[in-house]
Amino acid sequence: MVLGGCGGKENDAGKDPAPAQTDTSFEDIKDKGYFIVGLDDAFPPMGFRDEKDQIVGFDIDLAKEAAKKMGVEVKFQPIVWDSKVEELDSGNIDVIWNGMSITAERQEQMLFTKPYIKNRQVIVVTEDSAIKTKADLKGKKIGIQAGSSAQDAVMADQATYEVIKDNLLEFDDNVMALRDLKGGGLDAVVVDIVVGKYYVSKHPGEYKFLEEDFGAEDFAVGMRLTDKAFQAELDKALDAMKADGSATKISEEWFGEDIINK
Repeated sequence: MVLGGCGGKENDAGKDPAPAQTDTSFEDIKDKGYFIVGLDDAFPPMGFRDEKDQIVGFDIDLAKEAAKKMGVEVKFQPIVWDSKVEELDSGNIDVIWNGMSITAERQEQMLFTKPYIKNRQVIVVTEDSAIKTKADLKGKKIGIQAGSSAQDAVMADQATYEVIKDNLLEFDDNVMALRDLKGGGLDAVVVDIVVGKYYVSKHPGEYKFLEEDFGAEDFAVGMRLTDKAFQAELDKALDAMKADGSATKISEEWFGEDIINK
């Protein structure tokens, strides 16, 4: 019995430790041959549908170039923006690449690549609007995309948020909000500057930006918290695109200037 007891202890002590989990996220992408980008397909110029119903955009072209540098293909999957984390965690998509800002809340939910452009949350009003400052938004109807970093930025400005929170109206996408603004259903829209500038440029004389905004932030690509190997390879691809000028070329095609290296 003593020998048996000692023998049992030796067997327990001699057990091999549980094998460490290996991150095969990039190997899985290579084996599959492609990664899937989740996006809001009504978010020009980052990702949207053209007149032929094809998904195009600045981030679309960046993702295609990054995939080429990693030796794989890329596919694009429209999602409901407010459900982006669930889509990512379920495996329906591999990355979120769609003008997505880094926020503290999102950093708890996903990994991010290095930032690739800077962004600001701006206030858009119609050209003939009497609204000039954030203080003028009191009592006005303000459109904002559900689940967007614009919501986080507005809420972070507590003084303004307390004044306008009862009149914040959520939309599925920014284009819908901006159209409602033009139609008179809204008095202002809070939106990413890269999106706002592109949309306003397509509708000259209809909109303007307030000088005040809701702060600066960075755009990056989001992926599952477990996918560190894939994150590292995507960072390498983005660095290579900056170094060889391919990212600058894409930026100039969409914005007429290099916003990547600013």
